[in-house]
This record gives sequence, C-alpha cells and structure tokens, in this order.
Amino acid sequence: MSTVSLKPNQKELFGHPIGLYVLFFTEMWERFSYYGMRAILVIYMIAQSTDPNGPGLGWTEIEAYKLYGWYVMLVYVISIPGGILADKLLGQKKTVMLGAIILVAGHATLAIEANWAFFTGLGLIVLGVGALKPNISTMVGGLYKKNDIRRDKGFSIFYIGINLGSLLATSLVGIVVAKWGWHAGFGMAGIAMLFGLVVYIYGQKYITHVGNKPTAEDKKDDVSIIELFSNLLKSPLHLSIVVVLLALSIYAGFTFEGVDHWGYGALFIFLSLVVGMLMMIYKSLEDQIMKDRFLVLLLSFLIVIVFWGAFEQAGGLMSVYTEQKTDRMLLGFEIPTPMFQGLNAGFILLFAVLVANIWAKRKLKGKEASSLFKMAVGTIIMGLGFVFMIFAVRDYEANGSSAMYWLILAYLFHTIGELSSSPVSLSFITKLAPVKYASLMMGVYFAATGLGGKVAGILGEKSAEFGEYAIFIGITVFTVAFGLLVIALLKPLKRLTHGAEENERVIDADETEGFELADN
Repeated sequence: MSTVSLKPNQKELFGHPIGLYVLFFTEMWERFSYYGMRAILVIYMIAQSTDPNGPGLGWTEIEAYKLYGWYVMLVYVISIPGGILADKLLGQKKTVMLGAIILVAGHATLAIEANWAFFTGLGLIVLGVGALKPNISTMVGGLYKKNDIRRDKGFSIFYIGINLGSLLATSLVGIVVAKWGWHAGFGMAGIAMLFGLVVYIYGQKYITHVGNKPTAEDKKDDVSIIELFSNLLKSPLHLSIVVVLLALSIYAGFTFEGVDHWGYGALFIFLSLVVGMLMMIYKSLEDQIMKDRFLVLLLSFLIVIVFWGAFEQAGGLMSVYTEQKTDRMLLGFEIPTPMFQGLNAGFILLFAVLVANIWAKRKLKGKEASSLFKMAVGTIIMGLGFVFMIFAVRDYEANGSSAMYWLILAYLFHTIGELSSSPVSLSFITKLAPVKYASLMMGVYFAATGLGGKVAGILGEKSAEFGEYAIFIGITVFTVAFGLLVIALLKPLKRLTHGAEENERVIDADETEGFELADN
C-alpha cells in the first residue's frame, strides 16, 4: 500500500509508524535538556568562586552526591503519579504536553542566577519529567499491535533519539559553559525543551490513535488507586505488612543520621505505600497467567534498580573523577568534562542498530534471546565496564592522573550493556503490564530507575569513606554476580511469562487501523 493513501495515523516511514518519529524528536529534545543539565549539575554544585567557568554553589562532594541522588530518584519516582494522571484523567498525550510545558519553565528558571531559582528549577524539572517520561514511552508501545516483532526495534529507534539528544547536549554544553558560564548551559537546555514542545505540537496528527483521554468504556473495568487501598483495609495480612513497613519508615525518619533523614523517612513511607498498591494490583488481577506475569514484571524492576544504580555513576562519581583526576589534554586542548558523558550517547548511535540486529538474528535462529536474558547480560557487560575504572584508579595512584582511554573503555562497555538491557526493558513492560495499569506500571519502571539513581548517589557518598577503588570493585562484583543469578533462574522465570514474547511477527499498516493502546 502506498504511504500517500494511508490515513495520518497509519502512515509509515522506513517500516515504522510516522508517529514513532514524532515521539523520537520530542524525546530527543527533552533528553537534550535533561542530559545537558545533568552533565554539569554535580560539577556546578562543587565549583568554587575561583572556578574558571564562574562561581558555583561551593558545596562539598558529599553534599553534591546527596542532592544528585535525591534529584535523579525524584525525577523518575514522580513518574508514578504521572502515570496515574494519564491513566485516570488526561490520557498519555495530554500529560506529555503538560510535562513538556513544565520542563520549559523549569529549565528557564535554572538559567536565573539565584539559589531560589536553582531549587525551584530542579523541582519543576522533577514534575515535568514525571509527567512526560513514562507516558511518551507508553505511547511508543501503543503504536504497535500485539505480537508485532517490530516493537523491540521501534523502541531501539526511539532509544537512538534519546541518545542523539544526549550526545548533542554533552558535546555542546561544556563549550557553552566554558564561554558564557554555568547558567548559559542551563538556559541552553531550556531552549532545547522548547524545540521538543514545538515538534510534539506539530506532530499531533500522526498520533491521533494513541494516548487519548480514557473514555467511560475504557474505565468500566478499571480499578482506581483509592479502591485499591480501600481493598487493602479488607485484607488483614496485606494491611499488617503495610502497617509494619510504615512504622519502620517513620522510625527511620527519626533515627537516620544527616540533614536528609526526613527525606529517607518520606522515601520509605512512599515505598511502603507502593508495596501496598502493588500487592492490591496483584490481588485484583483476573487470572493466574496475569498474576504470574506481574511477578516477573516486579523482578524486572529489581534488575532495573541494580543496573541504574551502577550506570548512574556517570553523572556522579565518574563525572567528578573525570574533572579532578583524569588527564583531559588532547592536542593542546583540554576536553570539557561533560563531553565524556557524551561518549555513552555516541557509542549508542554507533552500535544501537548493530546490537539490536545481533539479538534479532539470535532470536530468529532459535537461540536464547528473551528480554530477561538480555537484561541480565546487559547488567553483566555494564558491570564489567567498571573494571576499567579500577585500572584508572591504579593509574592515578601510580602517575598522579589517569589516562582518558580508561574512561572511553568504561563508557563503551556501559553502552553495550545499556543497549542490551534498557530499550528491551521498556518494551518488556508494554508486553507484560496489565492493560488497565499500563502507564502506572511504566511509572513504576521509571521509579525503579530513580531508585537506582539514589543508590548511585549513596555509592558516591560512600566513596569518601571507602575510596573509589573499593566502590568500583564492589560494583563490578555485585553486578556480574546478580546478572549470573538471573540467568540461572531464567527457565522458571520464562515459564511465568506464559509465552508473552512468543509468536511475534511483522504486522503491516493495514492491521493497525483503529488500533488503541488498550490492544497492548
């Protein structure tokens, strides 16, 4: 069928719906804004008044790691209410629009040179990402019908957009900061997000069939969050578990050391309520197949926490290590620290299609290529990347600085691991999540990513006590061991998915007519 003869929501480009590319460029500019700001956040916080890029906040490294951990966690944990807002009220499409507008305001506020603007801007970015991030990913899944083998490749293409934005941001922000100062870098992120909002508004005609406001028909079998928690009151066992967790959370809030003890108390209270919600979702599922798949989904969230707890060292401990202990001179030019974070995005653009094709060919040959296997292998490969950071520390201790090639090799392994794990995990959520909780479970996925970010911040804090060498060794050993454990449990876990990834095939444009997210 000719592309010209198709309706807007059926048009295809390079074998995929045009709506994929609308979401691709929207997310590209959103990630430009996010990673551009992330690349300079920690080093801005520890920059002193004598810094060549202008005065920063002058914080200690531990203080910067603390805020970094909380920020990365919150920016994703807010995805849970963002998913609920879309599922219950606005739909994914309008919630993404709202998030984009809030993000423009947040980045613009960060460009103002004042402490109140710094914290206000971060708060707005947390709210904006929470509204946009889970819902735009759910919309990508909604472009493909059930069992369409193009879904994983569609997410890989979408993932290229994410990392193209990251590459552009990390390549430019260091230069902008060096020439015009920190707040010019923050301002550039705001301009990028404005571009993303314009793209999204322009492309609405290509995504008319996904992410729409839930109708009364959609909601007739729906279970509200309030109803879930009211059901909790009718289940003595589950209620007892939540009450015990809440009591321990309140105790932790009063007994944890540090100025952020209240934060840990609030975090544990939040997690206790999430546990209660997940237990009630499990109980509300209609049959054992859905319940088994839900359990596997929860395990995949644990893999996500472990993966990102290690990977997010890029914006924290590895960023500071690059700034302070790496010889960054090349041909008489000192490479700005943010550019090294661009290695990850650059490698993704180079290897994304190759890695996706390797896994696709492996699957067509009948070899093990399930999502859980890919996620486990990705975690192992990413963890092995820290071996090169161990060598970097030894190089620094011997010579007073470490060579750049250790960082390059570390980011290469991190990237291959990410390509094997992250886009697959996004697709996995859309395959196993109960339809009526689609955006909510995507929100829980990003909350797990955020918890990984908090773990990364804690590890950064512990580096002051145990040293970078011990932290990098610990990350390597734990991630490899954890990945091997998942592989060892692969057969029983796959049985619990009840063939959710079997019988995938290519579905053409004719079959997608009238397709809605509920068909996932």
